[in-house]
Amino acid sequence: MQKVNFCAEIFREGNVYVGLCPELNVSSFGETVEEARSSLQEAVEAFIEECEVMGTLEEVLEESGFVKEAVFGHPQSQ
Repeated sequence: MQKVNFCAEIFREGNVYVGLCPELNVSSFGETVEEARSSLQEAVEAFIEECEVMGTLEEVLEESGFVKEAVFGHPQSQ
């Protein structure tokens, strides 16, 4: 699996913490900030693995604004 550096936003929504990767439109949640972060990491990994299986990972990452270097990095602010 390729390594992808991504931005993670964690915020409280009601009684749970939501983890969001806005570039990939992937989210998850947990009862604590750490659970939300860990859950988001798992969700992004599952998303990336499925894209690899489908043969669409590079296309999805490029469309999301990622730039391939040694690894894909999160989109640069403009």
